[in-house]
Amino acid sequence: MSSTLRQENEERAWSGRDGWKILDHDVRRVDGPDKLTGRARYTHDVRLEGMLYGRLVTCPYPVAVPAMNLEVALAIDGVEVAIELDQSRNEYGATVYLGQPIAAVAARSPELAEDAVRALEVSYDRGEWAVTREQALEEDAARVGEGENLVMGQPRGDIAEVEQELEECDAIVEATYTMPVQVHASMETHGAVVEYRGGDEATVYSSSQYINAVPGSASRPLELQASQVVGIVEHMGGGFGAKLSFGVAGLVACRLAKEAGAPIHLMLTREQEFVCTGNRSGSYQWMRGGANKDGSFVALDTLIRNLGGLGRGSHPGQPYLYAPKAFYTAPGFVRTHTNASCPMRAPGRPQASFAIESIVDELSHAVGFDPLEFRKKNLPDEVYHRQLDRVAREIGWSEHPNRTGPPPPDELPEKAIGIGFGVGAWDVPGQPDCQARVQIEPDGSVTAISGSQDIGTGTRTFLAGIVAEELGLPIEAVQQKLGDTRYGPAGLSGGSLTVPSLSPAVKDAAVKAKLALFERVAPLLETTPDNLRAAGEAVYLADDPSRRLAWKAVCATLTTGLSEVGEFRAELAGSGVHGAQAARVEVDTLTGEVRVLKMVAVQDCGIPLNRLTTRSQIQGAMIGSLSYGLLEERLIDADLGLQLNPGFVDYKIAGISDMPEFVAIIDDEDTRQKVTGIGEPPVVPGQSAIANAVFNACGARVRDLPITPDKVIERIAALREE
Repeated sequence: MSSTLRQENEERAWSGRDGWKILDHDVRRVDGPDKLTGRARYTHDVRLEGMLYGRLVTCPYPVAVPAMNLEVALAIDGVEVAIELDQSRNEYGATVYLGQPIAAVAARSPELAEDAVRALEVSYDRGEWAVTREQALEEDAARVGEGENLVMGQPRGDIAEVEQELEECDAIVEATYTMPVQVHASMETHGAVVEYRGGDEATVYSSSQYINAVPGSASRPLELQASQVVGIVEHMGGGFGAKLSFGVAGLVACRLAKEAGAPIHLMLTREQEFVCTGNRSGSYQWMRGGANKDGSFVALDTLIRNLGGLGRGSHPGQPYLYAPKAFYTAPGFVRTHTNASCPMRAPGRPQASFAIESIVDELSHAVGFDPLEFRKKNLPDEVYHRQLDRVAREIGWSEHPNRTGPPPPDELPEKAIGIGFGVGAWDVPGQPDCQARVQIEPDGSVTAISGSQDIGTGTRTFLAGIVAEELGLPIEAVQQKLGDTRYGPAGLSGGSLTVPSLSPAVKDAAVKAKLALFERVAPLLETTPDNLRAAGEAVYLADDPSRRLAWKAVCATLTTGLSEVGEFRAELAGSGVHGAQAARVEVDTLTGEVRVLKMVAVQDCGIPLNRLTTRSQIQGAMIGSLSYGLLEERLIDADLGLQLNPGFVDYKIAGISDMPEFVAIIDDEDTRQKVTGIGEPPVVPGQSAIANAVFNACGARVRDLPITPDKVIERIAALREE
């Protein structure tokens, strides 16, 4: 094939969008039937001959020196291994966070493993701890690691300019906004099945968002080379960022397998999932902002304190997406004896959104300006202007009686209706370390292969869809193989990276495979490769479509089949995503109960490879935002050092009865011929819009999430007293 032809075909990129049959349409997930019928195999489902069941033992105190007798557990018939875990102790040998794993056992059945955990004799020499922000900042607080518990970051902006501008403002709002720690609450807990029987090779089945990193992580406790370990993730039941690393469950499973010389199945309990696998960091944000009656956002002074446990937490800084004339931000984080935060869907952005959207709303009300117009006036990126107008139309803002503010406290109806707004963003490009392979066999079968993983977001479907579109086949004609490190390099599935990283490589592989096929079949049709096209399960001549061969007939001319590898192509991937959301709520002014009636989201994403999945991602993000805004909060008793709600009985998440009407709109005014990720951005502004809607309904400004009835009714009562 000539280099000119290859270049011509590759430069077509994602062209031909108007004529697509699969991409940019609603496509059912190809793995739907397997999940519906139970054929889909998750890590928890893996069963191997001679397999032992592992269990972790975690420390019930934030700081303690454990002393244990393992022999009593090993004395139980069927208990094969019991080990003590010494990782992450301080200089005194004490644990450093609540729920830290301290031991592990392996037995012939799950029940025997539980018996072994209960039989272990463990005593604890408890130390002093600090598990909340307030406790960690006390003058005589227990030290968390080396250095001070409060770690200051590098300030941004000019405080002198802010002070000067604030003196001239028509209105000033000073407030503190807090958000609690949120846990990932994945349906499938962290875990791994390690198939190792001694020798120089192992296979690790892992509930992982980054299967290509598993061999390197697992090889160390197994004392093997990374090349001797195969990583597999067939299906996984949620991760949301918590499963980007191999994690303590996987590392301990490898240690147990090495000790036992037998396969190990180790999945965390729900309580362990809540205390030792990471979380979304909480935040404390003090703000002082000023605005003028013409709707201009003049100045903003911000103090940020991330609450990331042993970690730093996440926050992009303020004023986030807005553009006041002057700003100053003093960041920092407070360390506590709790598990370190880790990535969670759009890390740091919901925290930034809640504070800035709240004070923007408060300032617009203080200067008597329409909160929708105030936002548009102070958002420099005009994409948000049309997106806000769109959600405003869908939510009914122009007909809403509270556009200038909520009713007076003594005029509130029993059921008050309010509307609120928020915007969000995400800007992560694709990764260049992705490959994909397309194989065409003589019998006409086609397989798309990638070492990437499908974490439940529809990767299998777009993998098949891209190839089918390129070859002119129905999506059912393309088989998919993925989630196995033997299939080639691929990046992580987090940060909305999978689509912009993998789909360009799949497109490249499909184009190469098509062109290689054209090279072979052109002589049969007495034409040149550049005159061939593939569509309708056939290959035909561009200048004479009546001259064609059916797909299977074309492939039958292959003697050994063909296989082509595609590489990441940066020109096919985009970054920079915008979104706006609106929420309509009903507030019971007698009880404080908040019911979300409707949520609308407009989201751009370049080319939506699967419109059905794209809308599903947006809706799922709105559900997550609603749940975080109204219900979710990790609660830890500072005195006892205990998490009070480590399970779904007490840690509340949104259920069916909480679901409002969702309207997910793909912003088709975004005409970029590139693909971007969509998983992160729509989770950013939802809780902000809900909080603003509650204020718009009844005047109750809830500045500390979640928005529970007691907070609402207390604020309504305070307004009435004033």
